[in-house]
Amino acid sequence: MDLKIARDLGYDGIELSAAKMRAFLAAGWSETELAERLRPFNIPGIGFLLDIERHGADRAALMQDAAELFHLAELAGAKGVQAITGPVSLSAVQAHAAGQPVAAYRGTLGLSRDEQMRITAANLARLSGMAAEKGLILYFEALAWCPLNRIADQLELLDRAGRPNLKLVVDFWHCYASGDRPEDVALIDRDLIYGVHLCDSRPHFGGIPDEGVLRDVATGEGVLNLREWVDAVKSTGYVGWWSGELFCRRQHQDDSFQVAAEMKRLFEDLIH
Repeated sequence: MDLKIARDLGYDGIELSAAKMRAFLAAGWSETELAERLRPFNIPGIGFLLDIERHGADRAALMQDAAELFHLAELAGAKGVQAITGPVSLSAVQAHAAGQPVAAYRGTLGLSRDEQMRITAANLARLSGMAAEKGLILYFEALAWCPLNRIADQLELLDRAGRPNLKLVVDFWHCYASGDRPEDVALIDRDLIYGVHLCDSRPHFGGIPDEGVLRDVATGEGVLNLREWVDAVKSTGYVGWWSGELFCRRQHQDDSFQVAAEMKRLFEDLIH
C-alpha cells in the first residue's frame, strides 16, 4: 500500500521501513520478489538501525543488525540507511533521570559526555565503513530524549568519526524537542545533510520529551513554524530529498491516500 500511495499520488520516492520489508519476507515472499516490487521506485534510504552506541557485550549484536539492514538496503536499491541513537525506550531514560534502576537497555546513560562521544563516534566510524563497502550512505539522527541530542553534538560526532559517507538527517521535531532552532539548522554545512524529516509538534515546555504525546498532531497544525524551518534548511544550499513523518494517531486511522495527498500539497507549498 505504501508503494501504491507513492506511485498514484506522484511522490518522487519513498523512505522505506525495513520493518515492513521484513514483514513482507516473513509472509512468504522471496527476496527476489521484494526487489522486483521495489525496483521502479527511488528509495533514498531505509530505516533504521537502532541504538548505535551499543558497546561491550552489546556491540556484536549491533554489527549483526547493521549487516542485515545493509543487505535489505541492497535488495531495495536504496542509497542509504538511517542510524539512530538510544535508548529508544523513553521509560529507561526517565528512570535514569529519576535516579531509579534501569533494568532495560541503557546505552551510554550515566557515562561522561567524553565517553558517550568516544563510544558513539567509534561505532559510527565502523558502521560507516561497513556501509561504504555496500556503496551506501549512513545517515545519522539523534533522538531528542537520548544523550548527545543537539545539532552541535551530532556535528561533533560526524567530525570525530571522519567518514565521507556519514551524514545527518535534519528532523524538525527532534531538533525542536532537543532545544535547537531554525537558526541552528541554518549553520549546518549543506554537504553534511542527507535528507530532511519534515514534521510538527505540540508545545514542549522542557524536561524529557515524550514523543508519543508531542508528535500526536497533524503536520502543519502544531506549534512549529514550518516555513521558518524549511527556509533554514534551504538557506544552507541543501538540495535533496524531504520526507514526511506523521505521528498523528487520528490521521493514522483516516484515509491514507487523502492524508498523503494533503501532505504532498503542504510540502509543495513549503519547499517550492
